[in-house]
Amino acid sequence: MLAHHPGRAVSRHIPLFLSVAPCLLAAHSVSADPAQDAASDKDEIIDYVIVTGSQVMLPPDYAGGQVARGGRVGLFGNLDIMDTPFNSTNYTAEFMRNLQAHSVADVVQSDPGVRVARGFGNFQELYVVRGFPVYSDDMGYNGLYGLLPRQYVAAEFLERVEVFRGANSFLNGAAPGGSGIGGSFNLVPKRAPDRALNRVTVGAESGVEGYGALDFARRFNDGDIGVRANAVRRDGETSVDDQKRELTMMSLGMDYRSDHARLSADFGYQDHSIDAPRPSVTPFGGIPREPDSSENFAQNWTFSSEKDFFGVARGEYDFAAGVSAWLAAGFRDSEEHNNLANPTAAPGGAATTYRFENYREDLVTTGDAGIRFEVETGPVGHRVVASVSYFDLDSKNAFALSPFGGLAFDLYDPVQLAQPTADFFVGGVLFSPRTTTKTKTQSLALADTLSFSEGRVLVTLGARYQSIEQNSYDYNDGSEVSAYDEATVTPVVGVVVKPWERVSLYANYIEGLLQGEEVPEVIGGVAIANANEIFDPFKSKQYEVGAKYDGGTLGGSVAVFRINQPSSLLVGNVVTQDGEQRNQGIELSVYGQLSTAVRLLGGATLLDAEYRRASEPANDGKDVIGVPDTQANLGIEWDLTSGLSVDGRVVYTSSQPASADNTLEISSWTRLDVGARYALKWDRREVTVRARVDNVTDENYWASVGGSFGANYLVLGGPRTFVISASFDF
Repeated sequence: MLAHHPGRAVSRHIPLFLSVAPCLLAAHSVSADPAQDAASDKDEIIDYVIVTGSQVMLPPDYAGGQVARGGRVGLFGNLDIMDTPFNSTNYTAEFMRNLQAHSVADVVQSDPGVRVARGFGNFQELYVVRGFPVYSDDMGYNGLYGLLPRQYVAAEFLERVEVFRGANSFLNGAAPGGSGIGGSFNLVPKRAPDRALNRVTVGAESGVEGYGALDFARRFNDGDIGVRANAVRRDGETSVDDQKRELTMMSLGMDYRSDHARLSADFGYQDHSIDAPRPSVTPFGGIPREPDSSENFAQNWTFSSEKDFFGVARGEYDFAAGVSAWLAAGFRDSEEHNNLANPTAAPGGAATTYRFENYREDLVTTGDAGIRFEVETGPVGHRVVASVSYFDLDSKNAFALSPFGGLAFDLYDPVQLAQPTADFFVGGVLFSPRTTTKTKTQSLALADTLSFSEGRVLVTLGARYQSIEQNSYDYNDGSEVSAYDEATVTPVVGVVVKPWERVSLYANYIEGLLQGEEVPEVIGGVAIANANEIFDPFKSKQYEVGAKYDGGTLGGSVAVFRINQPSSLLVGNVVTQDGEQRNQGIELSVYGQLSTAVRLLGGATLLDAEYRRASEPANDGKDVIGVPDTQANLGIEWDLTSGLSVDGRVVYTSSQPASADNTLEISSWTRLDVGARYALKWDRREVTVRARVDNVTDENYWASVGGSFGANYLVLGGPRTFVISASFDF
């Protein structure tokens, strides 16, 4: 179906600039010429026609080109933001290029509902949405879970980064890594634009890290067949002293489109490693003062590396008017190797560390299929969707540790220590690991979106039946440690009401299904007694109401929500589930063009997250570790002259609890990033030069606390970083 559209109280710590956001949403009288909203290096201009529910065709960009007019909503496919009873933001490739984003973390740092943390002592990018973690394992790639590299995903793979806020197990199925209660991410691979693309980009980052990228695309057979190839190399020392990064990535995307069929196939390879990566810090007896943001307290024998090969194919076919079916399949084959030394530090800087080496191999296969059809029963329209899905993970792991606390140094005056032998606590054989985890899920989903009053009222009803089979095995002898094999149903009810042309009011009730989390071997320098245990799955409940505004050139939304999940806490050397975490809050967002020359992207999230029904009285009713009560962003782009644009971004995060009883916390922080770009013609070639400075004031700050299991490890924010690049289109 084709859809046509016209082109807690607020904390006193919120920066003043956010107080103007509601006024901006109301200022739809500010006009802009849609013909002028494309940046000079934009790949193509797409007429605003959305194929409602398509599994392949993407919604076009919104005015200003930073976000899209819609995105994937699970089994419903791609929908316009005004037609969905959920809240999401979809970031474009143009936005990523202008930001000079390295990875997904750089992109979502612009989202007021998302903050970036880190995995369990490693260097996995971890995202916090509505106060709940989303592991990189649980991001979707073209609609399928588990296909992307677990630690780091290069931005050059991507056409879109789609951020969905809220429980989503009905829409996508339960995430295989055991996260995603607060939201989900779908990453869309690059696709060949209508015009030929030949782009070479070279650049550098402070610390003398070099960068080179190739991006080529062609369409054949009158545009029906498209091919796009990308390759990237990063190499050199980063802005953190003595920390070196190497990245090699390659991708190939192919697609076919005709009147009745749309197909795509995408393959990617990524080899990413960091030498002497600056580690997380576990506080002991209090929060240590933030070290200088450019200093590195890593040991020079530490590293993190991963290699991934992955792919996904998706196709859909229109059998008749209003009737179509789709099929998708994907795989990932990956290898990870880490040698880490994460310190525990006292407030004065006295620190101890140890060696933790681990090796992991993953093999993932997954797929989904479905059918969508439209019928009318009198004055009521129906868009019915039925879907089946399958996921299989075989994960092999091994680890080895040296004695805990065997290495002592000063966090503020670090020294290099001899690498100790890792034979104190061993699980499996490095480089020849056994299978330690198997996860299989299968599901069947059915939904009907009923349309009343010529589409001004939409009611969605649906349910997903899902079976989850999880098994964990001993690292050394392969014997079964724990097993779970059950099935459950997760429903959804959503309502959209359009009282006026430019306004959508919505509400939803949706349940999230959290797969059983697997307990890691070590948390904060403590060997976990019940490592490798898998907790039982848990169903959460979300209630949400909101409103969306689309002024054609300026848009925004407001949402009020409540959601819960069990809280996992570290007690001594045992991880246990104790009570639940209840998060409720308000989200505000604004995006689009204030004028033909000024673009806006920002908002705020106010969160009230607390532990409930905890067995430890000191923790009951307390704020949740690592969840701030206020997050705020404001980004502005301004075209100064023909070809010259400048931009600025302010990111604010309030203080975060750093212990379950709230006796420890890290301070609030504010970061300023600025950039500029200049587009010109040189020898009849299009050239765009970009320069950027992140953390302009060189603030020293703890950016996040922990990520799950009640851990409270601290991650130091990045230093002032200069990035420059030049793209040549020919």
